[in-house]
Amino acid sequence: MRIGNLLGKTAIALCALGLFSTVQAQVSEHTFRISIAGAPGHPSVMGAEKWAELVKQKSGGKMTIKVFPNGLLGGDVQVLSAVQGGTIDFTSMNSGILQSQVKEFAIFDFPFMFENGKEADPILDGAFGKKLADLLPAKNLVNLAYWELGFRNLTNSKRPIAKADDIAGLKIRVIQSPIYIETFNALGANAIPMPITEVYTAMEQKIIDGHENPFSVIETSKFNEVQKFLTVSNHIYNPQSVLASKKKWDSLTKDEQDLLMGAMQEATKWQRDNARALSDQSLTNLKKSMQVSVLPPEETAKIRAKIKPVIDKFAANVGADLVQQLQGELEKGRKK
Repeated sequence: MRIGNLLGKTAIALCALGLFSTVQAQVSEHTFRISIAGAPGHPSVMGAEKWAELVKQKSGGKMTIKVFPNGLLGGDVQVLSAVQGGTIDFTSMNSGILQSQVKEFAIFDFPFMFENGKEADPILDGAFGKKLADLLPAKNLVNLAYWELGFRNLTNSKRPIAKADDIAGLKIRVIQSPIYIETFNALGANAIPMPITEVYTAMEQKIIDGHENPFSVIETSKFNEVQKFLTVSNHIYNPQSVLASKKKWDSLTKDEQDLLMGAMQEATKWQRDNARALSDQSLTNLKKSMQVSVLPPEETAKIRAKIKPVIDKFAANVGADLVQQLQGELEKGRKK
């Protein structure tokens, strides 16, 4: 009986080994590079590290992803071009930055569009997110997933911002996106587009007065060392697109693509949960070194009124049908 059991277990083990070997035989050895502008501990850097861990595990070590944080391979604009050209394999960046390639992606930069990250998940993972992702292969990009960066909030070294008018006159760094520039200019600020890799030094040297970013980015980039005031404004929710070079993606076998995507699905759920936990913890930590204020609803309403012409302009540019589709899906989700 014992011999029979042993033989049975051995047969099962050999069968499993054979199946494992067959799967491995369909996956070649690859070393990929993913570039991210954020510092170690940034939600997207941690997501990339989780994805790399899963890919290595699922491929039996044959497929390796090397994570390059801190903009080591360049800023967002430079890296995006390199991914399109195939010299960098993957990147993760704010989805709104892609409006330079596909105008419809500007919709992800619309202020006050989402109320929380969880309501964004089904929209990004569903038909709406796919509709936009399907526009990218023509630009030599493949959108593998949408990750979360979170809600952006305002910092500065000059004064507390308790009302909408307090923003006027401040030199505020914004990401290299037209809607950010026009939004802050409409609020009376002097919007200065700049790669995140230059922001710490620019604030330290008083070239700019402040910037806006999610809590976790403010903390991991140590911006609290050169900024005194933090305003909880939650003015824009940032999904991040995880992008592959189409040239690289098309060179992979279907089994390799499936393995990467299977690991990506697991990494995406983990990344979103982690990003939300990091946001709460980062705000708690930042309160120890920064003066934190929260914009009251009536002041948020004033901001909305001031920037309405900007939103109307970009809504017309991306298309009324697209805006209505997103708003319709949001309303449907909020009724559940």
